[in-house]
This record gives sequence, structure tokens and C-alpha cells, in this order.
Amino acid sequence: MKILVVGELNVDLILRNYSDFPTLGREVLVEEASMTLGSAAAICAAGLAKLGNAVTFLGKVGDDAWGRLCVDSLDRLGVDTSLVMRDPTVGTGITVAITSAKDRALVTCLGSIAALRASEIDEAVLGGFDHLHMASYFLQQGLRPGVKGLLGGARRRGLTTSLDPGCDPEDRWAADLTDALIEADVFLPNEVELAGVTGRCDVSEAVRALQNGHTLTIAKLGARGCAAMVDGEIVRVPGRRVETVDTTGAGDSFNAGFLHAWLSQRPLREAMLFANACGALSTRASGGTGSQATEQQALEFMAGEVCA
Repeated sequence: MKILVVGELNVDLILRNYSDFPTLGREVLVEEASMTLGSAAAICAAGLAKLGNAVTFLGKVGDDAWGRLCVDSLDRLGVDTSLVMRDPTVGTGITVAITSAKDRALVTCLGSIAALRASEIDEAVLGGFDHLHMASYFLQQGLRPGVKGLLGGARRRGLTTSLDPGCDPEDRWAADLTDALIEADVFLPNEVELAGVTGRCDVSEAVRALQNGHTLTIAKLGARGCAAMVDGEIVRVPGRRVETVDTTGAGDSFNAGFLHAWLSQRPLREAMLFANACGALSTRASGGTGSQATEQQALEFMAGEVCA
């Protein structure tokens, strides 16, 4: 399967296992600090490549050390970076992730994340792919107005499409996202994003509210697994516990697992189980790509053959 991932590229500075969560006027300690490849789109791309897909990334970085780290990391992870743009007028974005085994908080400087525009993407490039995945809708301020058109152009060329919204730092959750969803085959929000987009806290009600006759919504519920709606009925697939080190990128690895299984035309429930396995296994090491699963590892985990 040939997959094009269009999205943001940034580094993650991960501060792991804090003594207390930081508040204004106080200094706290963490057990470990590391700099690694970040961004929802890049982590998903790496996960898809680890599962055996041919993946190409299209995005923008600055002409700086952080940008080189991003591109070099994707290269090592088996992702084709020939479509990554290097812009000397902007700095590569960075996210500071303050994490524990239970959750994380993120602080992001956008830099090049906000600089990519749809006008810089020649739609002809879409013709060589089977699927288009996009992520971080609200962070990509330059690309956001063109997302619907890009997804629509991909569909006209016969590609399937998927979109992960990411968080809206302004907490506005504007209607242009739901308008763009009509061009997405798969929508992959987490529970917070689902509530933000729909204004509904109940997962079943929120997923139902997004029904548009075309888009399949897969709600990521963390340790509780995931949920989707089929023929008007909610399908829930429970998660499985693992010994968690870092939750960074778990939802993006979930996305990779679901898309890999869905594009392979596996039954929906099996694809959801596979996605849960990929998300869970990714949390067993620091950083978004440090413990991503191969297909065999995910299948063994689903079968109960991998120690949690």
C-alpha cells in the first residue's frame, strides 16, 4: 500500500516523570529528558512504515538542526522524505511534552508547522498513492483553508483519505473542520477532540452527531479502547493494559494500526483491535516512535502472546 502523509513536522522535547506538575512560580524536577522526532503526522507515518507500508511524507521544516533531525529520523524509520520542503525563512517547530505514565501536557512553538500552504502542493503528486492521511488540522494554520480541497482532490484521483484533527489550542473547534470531513473516509479524533468538535461529552451521542453518510469516525478512548458507529449502532472495542512508560504519540500509532488494517480490508472490529494493540505497544518506551509495533508484534499482542 502506497500512503502519502501530509502534515506537520517538529521535534519533541520530552520531560518524563515529573515530581509534581509545574505551576507558575515553582520549579519541579523530572526523571528524564530527551529530544526526538515529534508531530502527530510523522509518528503516524513512522508507524505505517513499521507495519510494512510504503510511506511518503509531505511537509515543511526550517533549514536548521531541528529540521534535519526530523528528516533524518524519518529516513531512518523507512519513510520517504523526498517531498519534505526546507524553508530557510522559518524555524522548525518544537513541542515540549511533560509526561507521566498516566497523561501528558504539551507546549508547542509552531514555526514551520504553520508555514505549509495548499498552494505549495501540486495535486498531481497525489496520483502515485493509494491513501492520503492528514493530521493536526488546527495547528497547520497555513494549510487549514486548503484541507478540504486537498482531501477532495485525492478522492477524485481514487485515493481513500483520513484525517486526525489534533487539539485546537484556541478551544474554538470551528465548523470548517466538520465541513472538510465530507471529503474524509476516516476521521480519527480522541475523546477530548470528539467532544470539542461536536459539543457533546457522551461518546455515542458525539459519534452519532458526526454521521454524514460517508465518513467513518473512530473515537480513540485511551486505555478504554475505541468506538465507532455502524448502521446506527455503536461498536466498542476495549483496550488492553500494558506497562506504560510514555503515552507520547500513542494515538498516532493507533491511527497507523487502524489505517493499516482498514486499508487491508480487514473487518472493522478486527481493525479496531489491531489499532488498540498498536497504540498500547507504542507506550512501552519513551517518545512516539521508540516502541512502535510491527504487524507480527501487534498480531501476537492481540492473541495474548505478548507480555503486558
